[in-house]
Amino acid sequence: MKLSKKNTIRFLILSVLLMVTGVQNISSYMVKYKEDWYKLYHVHYQQYPDDCIENIYWLEKAAQADFCNPLYANARISTEKQWEKYRYLFQMHIQLKLIEQHLRLGRTYDKKALYFYDAPWKDEYLRNIEKALSCYNAGLHYWKEALLWAEKANAKEFTFLFITELQNWEDERERIKTGSLDYKKMLEREITRLEKIQNDLIAMDSKSY
Repeated sequence: MKLSKKNTIRFLILSVLLMVTGVQNISSYMVKYKEDWYKLYHVHYQQYPDDCIENIYWLEKAAQADFCNPLYANARISTEKQWEKYRYLFQMHIQLKLIEQHLRLGRTYDKKALYFYDAPWKDEYLRNIEKALSCYNAGLHYWKEALLWAEKANAKEFTFLFITELQNWEDERERIKTGSLDYKKMLEREITRLEKIQNDLIAMDSKSY
């Protein structure tokens, strides 16, 4: 059973509320602009679900926030066209990072394989599968957003305009353009695999082990 986008958001919000005290302690200085929120995003060497949820919170706040003055941007901005492309790249990059975090979070609940002796834990596994599927389906939503921003950044007027200080963002844009970066294909593959496991698990009964 797929969770709706609304339920996905509720799941994430409820998870974030569990760590609200920690979130409040970090706001000892003014966090207002997109660049400020993005600085709070970080990847741990060994990332646990709470780390992913925290990063999703920062990235969502970054996606919704206003840009700071170009003088304080994450790259040197000299022209209005650079500023325009910078904004498109930033929004695209945030969506891609949200996909990565949802993939990481989903994999912590993912039932990688189903065995004949799994029936006694059927309900628990099904709950975890629903969480994993909600993360993967949320990833598809962010991928659509990433494609929209990448398309804007790939406009003909930017063909010979590169923000070299953000080369990794430019690389992401180019990989989306050429199709070498395609999270839709990856996410749909994971969803199809997990839905089959979900259906097989639902069909299990006491006679299965």
